[in-house]
Amino acid sequence: MLFRMIRGVLFHQKGKMLLIALTIALGASLATGMLNVVLGVEEKVNKELKNYGANIVVKPKDSSLLSDIYDVGEGAELNTAYLREDELGKLKTIFWAFNIVDFTPFLDTRVQVSDNVTVSLTGTWFNHHLDLPTGESLDAGIVGMRSWWDVTEGRWLDEKDENASEEIMAGTVLAEQNGWHAGDVIRLKGNNGEKDVTLVGIYDAGGDEDEQLYATLDLVQALTDRENKVASIEVSALTTPDNELARRAARNPAALSSRDYETWYCTAYVSAICYQIQEVITGSVATAVRKVAESEGTILDKTKLLMILITALSLIGSALGISNLVTASVMERSQEIGLLKAIGARDRSITGVVMTEILITALLGFVVGYLMGFGFAQLIGQSVFGSSIDMDPKVAPIVAGLIALVTIAGSLPAIRMVLRLRPAEVLHGGH
Repeated sequence: MLFRMIRGVLFHQKGKMLLIALTIALGASLATGMLNVVLGVEEKVNKELKNYGANIVVKPKDSSLLSDIYDVGEGAELNTAYLREDELGKLKTIFWAFNIVDFTPFLDTRVQVSDNVTVSLTGTWFNHHLDLPTGESLDAGIVGMRSWWDVTEGRWLDEKDENASEEIMAGTVLAEQNGWHAGDVIRLKGNNGEKDVTLVGIYDAGGDEDEQLYATLDLVQALTDRENKVASIEVSALTTPDNELARRAARNPAALSSRDYETWYCTAYVSAICYQIQEVITGSVATAVRKVAESEGTILDKTKLLMILITALSLIGSALGISNLVTASVMERSQEIGLLKAIGARDRSITGVVMTEILITALLGFVVGYLMGFGFAQLIGQSVFGSSIDMDPKVAPIVAGLIALVTIAGSLPAIRMVLRLRPAEVLHGGH
């Protein structure tokens, strides 16, 4: 009998039931898409932000102490402590190795390019091929770390070229001051000899770098007699926004309880990654670039909050739509419901029939909406991040629970109407 009643309603009121299913499908699709993006947005946003610079700087411990004491600015050559270039591969052996997207070393010096002109020369990796202790290999360097630099003339220096150690790049300001162009041969005179090099590219960085020369690390090491030495390392890592535990650990990891220490160490906080870098790089101190790290957390939190608010508003809209449609359906069937009450049907039974009809319709809407949400998530991923969004298996039960709550909440006004309906008034009005 119950099945026949439900089938009759679904058939005779198929227009309203389809509208209810469509309303639920729209809410479910938006919730599915947004929740999948929220759960996957952290890695996507982090990768986007990593295109704009490093969030960790590694320096020799002694050099860092001198800088703190004497307030030494960047580029000053007070420090005589260095890190070892042959240890850089160890960065990819820490616990959060896969979160380290890119890194590059730096070694600064000053060289004479003519009788009265001395300029800053920075040695670094460009697209340096590195064989890791784990057996893997990768290309790391400034090409990925400075993706916003605009090469206005010539090309990027390519370390895969045989003559890479005889090539340099110059900033636009420095090139303009000296009348240099791509292809020019420039003589560099350092404190350990001199070398003729070819200017292969002129870049526009939009900062102090435009007044500098950049060359391979090998070339600068040779000119300064600092074989296997680097002054600093910039690291770009995917990190988790800091919380109270991360801030306590950053002040003093040794003060944490064993449980808190394990949680902190096994979470991709920037302080945890810095700590692990110090464990593998001899005599180093790794510090977070706070402006970058904090902006990442702020952007992530705001992005997630915005998406959650959009999801909440869409579900509230679905609840209001369901409420209107279900109420209209009950009003149309008021005589039928009044007759059922007159012949002895209890409120609980009638309410069960109405809710079963709505929940069956909601199930149909959820299935359609979930499939639509999958496409919606991919649309956001491709248009915003240029890559697909992985569908998290946790989303399906979460959305199903939310749709059930929204459907029940939207049906409550109609249920109250059913409970207040008096058979005599309804049937009398029907005659």
